[in-house]
Amino acid sequence: MIGVWSMSLCLPRLKKSQISGDLNCLPKMLASWSFANIFFFQPPAFLMIGITGLETVHGWISILFSSMYTVALTGNCLILLAVRRTPSLHQPMYYFLSMLALTDMGLTLATMPTMLAVLWFDHRLIGFNACLIQLLFLHSLSMVEFLVLLAMSFDRFVAISNPLRYASVLTNNVIIRIGLAIIAHSTVSLFPGPFLLKRLNFCPGKIFLSHSFCFHADVMKRACADITVNIIYGLYVVLSTVGFDSLLIQQQHTLILHTVMSLASTRECIWALNTCVSHILAVLVFFIPVIGVSMIHRFGRHLPPIVHTLVAYVYLGVPPVLNPIIYSVKSKPIREAMLRVLSKKSKG
Repeated sequence: MIGVWSMSLCLPRLKKSQISGDLNCLPKMLASWSFANIFFFQPPAFLMIGITGLETVHGWISILFSSMYTVALTGNCLILLAVRRTPSLHQPMYYFLSMLALTDMGLTLATMPTMLAVLWFDHRLIGFNACLIQLLFLHSLSMVEFLVLLAMSFDRFVAISNPLRYASVLTNNVIIRIGLAIIAHSTVSLFPGPFLLKRLNFCPGKIFLSHSFCFHADVMKRACADITVNIIYGLYVVLSTVGFDSLLIQQQHTLILHTVMSLASTRECIWALNTCVSHILAVLVFFIPVIGVSMIHRFGRHLPPIVHTLVAYVYLGVPPVLNPIIYSVKSKPIREAMLRVLSKKSKG
């Protein structure tokens, strides 16, 4: 207990220059844990490193991230208000878009507190339980976004392949069931993650996280125990989402493309493609960073730490920013509804 308390007193005094090298506090902390009757240890807090190598310009980087968070929250909030206040947008396509916007807002709010705390105030500590809660939200919302994109692919396929039955197939009850199924699947798949980490014995000296937020793989590597179960669990989650669900999305887009190419009229073909452009761009915005994270994690271990850090930030930060921009530019009904919301706000 004395060792845990000395750690909580010592960690806040670590400076940016000490994170990568001269950790004066660690020997004192480890000395207090040198007695032999410690069999299980969990740190009261982790220390978030932030953007390694760019500590001197964290203030400038914070301006970029603050702008991104502002755009993400404002844009997605406008989409939600536009769909809610415009009766003509009460259609399956825009309901799914609202789900995507709500998920993007959740991802933004999940990373924003710790990210800005590190960049603005150099506050790098995050409690152990708080870290587990954050990683649960991050991974769950990422899976929700993945599944929402899959549902949107199905929506576009039905709209193009069988437009006359579109409204009868995707009724409000069906959309509600799809939304509940997405939440249930994400919760059941990712709820065990924090508990699998909670059971691990951690190393007193391995308290540094690679990012300004918590990832399951990052926290798992700080353990001094057998993490085979955690690795198998992580592999299952990856295969069930990036593997299986991505194949379903690819199949849906292949069927959409086949249906579009079979249209007799060139005008109908162009119209059908235009209805899918914004969705295809949203899928690319999500999948390209996912593929980048997977490739770097598997083959880029020799790359500098800053590359891993920046790719992780792109994976979590870019889609919530770009999705509102994509749909406001490519979808005329959404753009006009958003402008009406803004005009009412300005008049009010």
